[in-house]
This record gives sequence, structure tokens and C-alpha cells, in this order.
Amino acid sequence: MFNLKCANKKYNCNASFFVIVFLSLMLFSSCKNDVLPKPSSYLRLDYPIAEYAHFENKCPFTFEMNSKAIIKGEKDCGFTITYPKMKATIYLTYKPVNNDINKLLRDAQKLTFEHVIKADDILEQPYLNQQRKVYGMFYQVDGNAATNSQFYATDSTKHFLTASVYFYAKPNFDSIMPAASYIKNDMQHLMETLTWK
Repeated sequence: MFNLKCANKKYNCNASFFVIVFLSLMLFSSCKNDVLPKPSSYLRLDYPIAEYAHFENKCPFTFEMNSKAIIKGEKDCGFTITYPKMKATIYLTYKPVNNDINKLLRDAQKLTFEHVIKADDILEQPYLNQQRKVYGMFYQVDGNAATNSQFYATDSTKHFLTASVYFYAKPNFDSIMPAASYIKNDMQHLMETLTWK
């Protein structure tokens, strides 16, 4: 121990010295910035209200599609409808019915249920339009499956059309959900406006 004279008094300064050193260390150590990891998040994606345009060519059907999408003809009246900003494509496949409606139905259903491994749920929504003779099934696939929406439509005697959407990204339903929901509405509109020639 050492003694100091403070204001003409003999005084033990050890305790005061340690208090001052401790407070100084606390002050300087509390100023450092701790780096904390930020939780992962996704961008908020807002899309414009869909405007639909009538599509018709030499193929035996017509429909309405989103005017912002790009359609390209493939072979045998198949089409791709692309959404460049969403990195998604709807694939339309047409097949004429030649007394093989049961096989076409089985193939369309098999294509949907191949995603059951990755899917959390597959919701089926039947579609019937007696006036236009359009009958089909719309599938909504929830979870991290490769496709989130599919449908088939037929008149059961001459025409059979299938559609499915694929995203050019790793399937992560949480991150693509806004785009998947937007395109699902477009696909439902396409199915509801489908007319056979």
C-alpha cells in the first residue's frame, strides 16, 4: 500500500484508483460494435394487376393470357408462355384424342403426382364448363416441388390440353410464393377462357 496526500489529508487511494481504472475500462469496452448476423429474408415482390389478351392461331383452341407474358409456338400446337421478370414458364401441350382419353388422363394425373415426394399438399379443383365443353382438373402443389400449378382440360372426344408452370430457380416455396400465386391466377384464367374450335 502506498499513501498519498490528497487535499492536505493522508488518504488511502488504492480503492479510488481501482474504481477509476474499472470505470475507464467499462467506458472504452462498451464502445465497440458487436457484429450480429442478420436473419435471412426475401425481397417483397409486388406485381401489376394482370391484363388479359385473347390468343388465337391455327390451333384448335383459343384462350386469354396475361398481356405481359411472352408466348412462343412449339411443335404440334404446344406453347411456352414465359414470364421473364419472374423467371417462370408455363408449358402448354396439346394432344388430339384418338380413342385414348383414359391414357391421356392417366398420364396427366401421373405427371402431377410425381411431385408428391417434395410436395406438402396437392389440392385438386375440378373444372366443368358445359357450354364450351371444357372439362378438367386444376392442381395446386404446395411445398418445394418443381411445379406449383398444373391443369388438364378436354372435351373428352377430340381435344386434350395440359399446362404446368416451372420456375428457373431452386424450388423454395416461401421465396417464390408471390410469383407462384400470380401465375396460378393466370393459369386459372387461361383454363376458364379456353374454347375449342
